[in-house]
Amino acid sequence: MEQNPEQITLGDVTVTRIKEFYGSVEMTPGEFFPDSPDGSWDEHRGWLAPDFWNPEADECHSAIQSWLLRSEGRTILVDTGVGNHKDRPYSPVWSRLDTSYLDTLAAAGVRPEDVDIVVNTHLHVDHVGWNTRLDGRSWVPTFPNATYLMTRRDFEFWDPANENKSVLGRGNQNVFEDSVAPVHQAGLTQLWEGSYRIDKNLRLDLAPGHTPGSSVLALESGGDRALFVGDLVHTALQIAEPETNSCFCEAPAESRATRHKLLGHAAENNALVFPAHFGGQGAAEVERNGSKFAIKQWAAFSRLS
Repeated sequence: MEQNPEQITLGDVTVTRIKEFYGSVEMTPGEFFPDSPDGSWDEHRGWLAPDFWNPEADECHSAIQSWLLRSEGRTILVDTGVGNHKDRPYSPVWSRLDTSYLDTLAAAGVRPEDVDIVVNTHLHVDHVGWNTRLDGRSWVPTFPNATYLMTRRDFEFWDPANENKSVLGRGNQNVFEDSVAPVHQAGLTQLWEGSYRIDKNLRLDLAPGHTPGSSVLALESGGDRALFVGDLVHTALQIAEPETNSCFCEAPAESRATRHKLLGHAAENNALVFPAHFGGQGAAEVERNGSKFAIKQWAAFSRLS
């Protein structure tokens, strides 16, 4: 039987990569990861380039993608990318895109109305965009039959009515209004706290640091384990150098502690780590390397190009 290079099976769950974008995010490693150790990108050049870093241009490369899970008869999307036609004046790389994301989803056999659950690991601009689509002049839920799972902490933090200050400044402007509020007003959101059991295979847990309500989706099925960690691991360098945060982490110390905890759990339990933005082969098994970690084996996805 022909294998799908964008799909793997973990126990009773299938995981399919749904790509929206892959390429330069127009930031240097020093801008994106300002506390990465001196010389660390060159030290690890052999496996960071070209999937995560273009040394010639000195630009970071990232993927914007969803993880499509099929578990216990339900269709689940983990994060929904940037979306089309969104006005992002302070995140110009993501402003007014026109991608074929829904066509890619259709090629995987999924129509918007087939999606049962949407998991937003956190509520940044590049994780909630396809929550909604433009219908005339209104933003409407893209997945009208889905329950959208969001942490209450992030929902309240990013609600403009609460006037919270963020390290992003105005970088998340318009996101709550066009990609979060419409699904909440439609009665489709489930705001959860602490942890949330989706089914026997899947559980959500708070994993704060990157944002106050960042979360991780844990998969346990048969003998297989996986962690969908959102942006707690944003680039592969953070596996080798787990003290390294992105410039977008709201609580740096908490983000480092959570990253160490999750990577330690993955190493001890042979769990695949699925970050939101890994190019290359998308996910990896990790192992301890002293107080740090290393790539043990990449997942069996094809490399993005």
